[in-house]
Amino acid sequence: MKRSRSVAIRLLTKWRGLQREALTLLSEDQRIHPSAYIHPTAIIGDDVIIGPDVKVHEFTTVRKGSVLCAGAQVGFNCEVTAAFMGEDAVQGHRIGVNRTIIGTRAHLSAKVTVAAINMTTDMRKPDREVIIRTGLGLYRCGTPQFGAVIGDETQTGNNISIGPGVAIGRRCQITSGVAIAIRAIPKDCTVTAPHATEATVRRRRRPFPPNQTIN
Repeated sequence: MKRSRSVAIRLLTKWRGLQREALTLLSEDQRIHPSAYIHPTAIIGDDVIIGPDVKVHEFTTVRKGSVLCAGAQVGFNCEVTAAFMGEDAVQGHRIGVNRTIIGTRAHLSAKVTVAAINMTTDMRKPDREVIIRTGLGLYRCGTPQFGAVIGDETQTGNNISIGPGVAIGRRCQITSGVAIAIRAIPKDCTVTAPHATEATVRRRRRPFPPNQTIN
């Protein structure tokens, strides 16, 4: 996990340059693979790279600096900004990810949000460096704009808030309703929201009779 965090941070700090190098190697007609499916209502930035068999669905925006690897899928009404999606990674509906690395075969369910800047006086001009806090110390990201690293084969439920400065290891499960900020989750872990185990279930006192119409 420690090594993978270091590699991810180095990749993030060099991401803009690496993405530009990739664009120079591709001609305009090679930037989006011909086997990719892009819905007519989707908006794709001019410098986005999209690999084979990628699917981008209705009303989704893939903004500048993003790379979608082979087989990645982005659902309805999502926003992807300066993010990297690994092979066969899936984003469900109404997801927003910003400056984030999503691993191979990771699966994000509906309404996951990954933020990329810390609270500051002027949110339009972020000036606080994002860090990752671990049990072994702090990892400096070297940038005021960084969302999260989401490991290979990690799965999430819905309505989840992540980042900035979160690193999630491989094969983790994040259950619905969780909020995670500035920390690292080791590989093969399950993260649950406190209310998930404290929920109360009880029978209704007067259930409606079958087929009764409610006015």
